Amino acid sequence: VALGPGKADLLAGIRDAGSIAAAGRQMGMSYQRAHDLVAALNADFREPLVATAMGGTGGGGARLTPLGEEVLRAYRDAEAAAETAVADRLAWLRSALARRD
Repeated sequence: VALGPGKADLLAGIRDAGSIAAAGRQMGMSYQRAHDLVAALNADFREPLVATAMGGTGGGGARLTPLGEEVLRAYRDAEAAAETAVADRLAWLRSALARRD
C-alpha cells in the first residue's frame, strides 16, 4: 500500500516539524525507519512528496512538496468521508455490545 494511516501521520509530522527525524521521534520510530518510509513514498508517487535539505551550519530539514500537501489532504478527506459513511453502522454495533457494569 503506497499510503496508509502511518505514512499519512508521518507526512503530517514532517509538515508540522520540518524534519524527518523530528516527525519520526514524535511517532516513536527511528530516523532510519522514518527515512525509509519517506524514500518509499517518494518512489511510489509520480513526483516526490517530501523534499529534503542537507544539514550544515544552518541545519537541514524537510518539507512537503506541493504534491505531498495535495496527497495528504486527499488522504485526510478520504478518511473523513469513510468515517462519515460508517458512522451509523458503528453506532449500531456499539449499541449491540453487552453492557459490563
